[in-house]
Amino acid sequence: MADSDVLDRFTSFLRERRLPVTQQRLAIADILLRAPGHLSADDVAAELARKGQTVGLATVYRTLDLLVSCDLAEARDFGEGFRRFEASRNLPNHYHLTCTVCGAVTEFFDDRIPEIIRRTAAARGFVPAQHRLLVRGTCRACRKTPSVLARRPL
Repeated sequence: MADSDVLDRFTSFLRERRLPVTQQRLAIADILLRAPGHLSADDVAAELARKGQTVGLATVYRTLDLLVSCDLAEARDFGEGFRRFEASRNLPNHYHLTCTVCGAVTEFFDDRIPEIIRRTAAARGFVPAQHRLLVRGTCRACRKTPSVLARRPL
């Protein structure tokens, strides 16, 4: 089960907006908040089905959007044609390397990136409020496959 404080925060968020606190919403929140990686709505629905819980895909999408609205989750677009979601874990900004062949996502941290963004923005009279970095390319495993070797990197 996800941290009870986090689920309590979600429950309070729902109640403040006079939204029903349902077992389905709590189950969706629990799956996402315990996940170590990035889940799509289909991934969450599949996990619910695996556990024998029937939840409509529309309910999954709406609940994921609610989790994003209350800052318990973040939506990510890795260029796959759908969003993935990850729990907000009060981590420093992290970045993503996304393989365009297999879809693997690798997270990384680099303390230099925020400073580069601040300096670049300041030089242009801009004050950044947030930033994201997504690098698309080909992972090590996919580069070893013959069909991928013919592709040219940047």
